[in-house]
Amino acid sequence: MQPGRNRTLIYGLLLGVWVLVMAWQVEEHVRVRNAARTALVNRAKDISTTLGIVLRSQRRFGGVVSKERMEASLAELVKQESAELSGIALLNAAGEMVASAGTGTDFQTLAAGTTESWTAQAVTLVNPVDLGTNLTYDFEGTNPPIILSRQDFTSRFATNHMGIPPPGPPPEPPNEPPSEPRPSENPTNPVSAGGVMPAPPALGTNREPPREGGFRPRFGRPRWMSEADYQALIQKKGVHSFVIVMSTQPIHVICGQDLWLRAIIVLLATISVVGSGVAWRNLSKTSDLQIRLVRASEMNSHLREMNLAAAGLAHETRNPLNIIRGMAQMISKQTGAPPEIRDKSRAIVDETDKITAQLNEFINYSRPREVRRSKIALLSAVNEVVRTLTHDIEEKKLHVATGGDPIAIEADDQLLRQVLFNLLLNAIQAVDKGGQIQISAQRVSAAEASLEVRDDGPGVPPERRHEIFKPYFTTNQKGTGLGLAVVQQIVLAHGWEIECLANEPKGAIFRISHLKIAA
Repeated sequence: MQPGRNRTLIYGLLLGVWVLVMAWQVEEHVRVRNAARTALVNRAKDISTTLGIVLRSQRRFGGVVSKERMEASLAELVKQESAELSGIALLNAAGEMVASAGTGTDFQTLAAGTTESWTAQAVTLVNPVDLGTNLTYDFEGTNPPIILSRQDFTSRFATNHMGIPPPGPPPEPPNEPPSEPRPSENPTNPVSAGGVMPAPPALGTNREPPREGGFRPRFGRPRWMSEADYQALIQKKGVHSFVIVMSTQPIHVICGQDLWLRAIIVLLATISVVGSGVAWRNLSKTSDLQIRLVRASEMNSHLREMNLAAAGLAHETRNPLNIIRGMAQMISKQTGAPPEIRDKSRAIVDETDKITAQLNEFINYSRPREVRRSKIALLSAVNEVVRTLTHDIEEKKLHVATGGDPIAIEADDQLLRQVLFNLLLNAIQAVDKGGQIQISAQRVSAAEASLEVRDDGPGVPPERRHEIFKPYFTTNQKGTGLGLAVVQQIVLAHGWEIECLANEPKGAIFRISHLKIAA
């Protein structure tokens, strides 16, 4: 398989893993949100059970519940559950509100048949089932409770059977309607100990039959009310269903916390996928680099063998050249030879010297650099090299100055002198007659130093400052192009660096940096 296809496959696989993690986190977040909504609905069911208990505790005789006390109880329930519960409403069979507590929703705006209505701030839950199926057994098989205000109670139940209201304020009904007749009570007597009670209906009228054992149904029709009036009252004031408004703030809190958790997981997954992709790319590049290094090593070995062969050939070529040079010198010194022959013989000697010099430079460049470090006084080595080239310096009447910090460095003595020799000779060849050359050493830090060779020659153009260190590149007609290449070779062998800079106002600077100061 090709590397490009491998790269596409790996990146596609990592992208697929990231997409799966994203989909998994989205699904988990939806699950948590649905679970929170289900928990809120279940909490509403628990509150509905509490509501049934409240209705049972607020009963009045004949299944009548005081609206004022009912709403006070509902308000207390909303207050206790204020973190989740926003409002409660009791509805009749026609969907009209008979009692309510709390705020947050207009109960009349709910669509018919709607059991749940979700908004950003609240959820409205409707219980369309008769309360008898949701509350305790006390309500089973009976009519729903009737919610009446004090004014309704006075107008409907605090009058006698003649329709004449009693004197004074209406009596407060007892907390619990009697479930069985007591001996002290006479159902035929219109007045009882609890206040004004209506007379029983005449024989033959609609009357609730007693249960087995003499008990009357808890939520049955009152004895003083006709069946038609009672059914009308149930339709208008009877509790048929209720509405609970729950705040969705707990859902927002849970979803917000879960969203942060999912975001952290996605972020970690993204970092893992990106890191895996980068690691694989680096591994791929490392593998490619290792292959290239192996190939370069093989080529380097081949070039080293060719270099040794070329160096051997150059060395062997010097012997025939020396013979040719010697014979040409003998011909040029013969007195009997024609002048033309002697001139040509001297020309042969000159050309032979040029070729020999090039061969020597080539052999020197191709020689392996084995650095044997020792402690060397840098300025002393510079002064010795300057004395070696005194003849060339005096011939062009140059001014050479040396100076700087008296430091000792760790270097190969012979190779360092060759570097100094080549740099100084390059500067001598570059400057004009009467020019100036300056060689200085500076301490850069406690462990490193630098060496600079300055001249006031024509300088080196910026585009050629890197090419001058290449083999056989020269701007001097008499140069071989290997002097600076040998310098760079020796500098790199020591772990130093060399660069060519401009010397203002004119000339060039060759700076060797990272010279290690000897302890």
